[in-house]
Amino acid sequence: MTREIKVGKIRIGGKAPIVIQSMTKTDTRDISRTVGQIRELEKAGCELVRVAVKDFKAAAAIKKIKNRIKIPLAADIHFDYRLALVAIENGVDKIRLNPGNIYKEGQVLEVARAAKKARVPIRVGVNSGSIISDKRQATRNNDKKLAGLMVKAALDYIKLLEKARFYDIIVSLKASDVLTTIEAYRKFSKASKYPLHLGITAAGPVSTGVIKSSIGLGVLLSEGIGDTIRVSLTGDPCEEVIAAKNILQALGLRRFGPDIISCPTCGRCQVDLQKIVGEIENSVSRFKFHVSRTDWPKVAIMGCEVNGPGEARHADVGIACGKNSGVIFRKGEIVKRVKEKDIVNKLLYEIRNTVCGRR
Repeated sequence: MTREIKVGKIRIGGKAPIVIQSMTKTDTRDISRTVGQIRELEKAGCELVRVAVKDFKAAAAIKKIKNRIKIPLAADIHFDYRLALVAIENGVDKIRLNPGNIYKEGQVLEVARAAKKARVPIRVGVNSGSIISDKRQATRNNDKKLAGLMVKAALDYIKLLEKARFYDIIVSLKASDVLTTIEAYRKFSKASKYPLHLGITAAGPVSTGVIKSSIGLGVLLSEGIGDTIRVSLTGDPCEEVIAAKNILQALGLRRFGPDIISCPTCGRCQVDLQKIVGEIENSVSRFKFHVSRTDWPKVAIMGCEVNGPGEARHADVGIACGKNSGVIFRKGEIVKRVKEKDIVNKLLYEIRNTVCGRR
């Protein structure tokens, strides 16, 4: 159990649900494009969004951006502590500081005092790159030692913030290496009760980045470590949100829609299962029901008789396909046999009925 921190209208830590966040990839000074991307992220399910604040114009843009979005806004600050002060003045909901490049005590204390007065939490965002870049602590070939240095950097920074009697703190300890990241978060979670922002930094393109993030975040979340997550991908930020939702749903920590189980298909399959699954997935992703519900149905779409009837019977709604047709099950009972061309519509009808019955 970690401390609960309020960020805008949401809460992170304690008994709060694990929060999904992402970061815009636009120039923050371009207010229209930044707001447009944030709105896309909101629709995808993002609950907290971060923007890069690289100069005073970007910091000043926060006020106008905030007025046009619904979710809390975080400012990513590096090198110049004064950018954090301006971001706070312009109504930002959260500040991220990097101990690797904003570390002078007087500067940190000044930000902490301003954040305390405005009731704005601070994320202590430790990156392995910031630690490695210090030649006195070069540890490229020692992951465990690097993880220890990351934890020490976070704890030392927390002491500075606490010196200003500032306690609305969230911590991240990200490395691009999965095992280093896991080790750092495990160590920190034993040493502190501040809530943790999980992520694998610079995880890479979508194809490999989702895998790295799923492994690293999945291990930690399964151990009860983590209060908010960001999947860092080189690609559309909405892909980050989708990946985060899938990770949380796979672990049973949150549910965002029906859980679709489908077989990979083989030579026994006699229907176009890939097309059927794609159409079902696209349709259920647009269901406009309560996002926070925990009882979304399990839907099984199976291509042949080997696993089909069994998996379909055990799901809330399912179909076991045969030659150019399929048998729809509801709670283990056969509902009807349908032709291949009718499978999608008939199965969606059963899914909607199941979902509406649980509202």
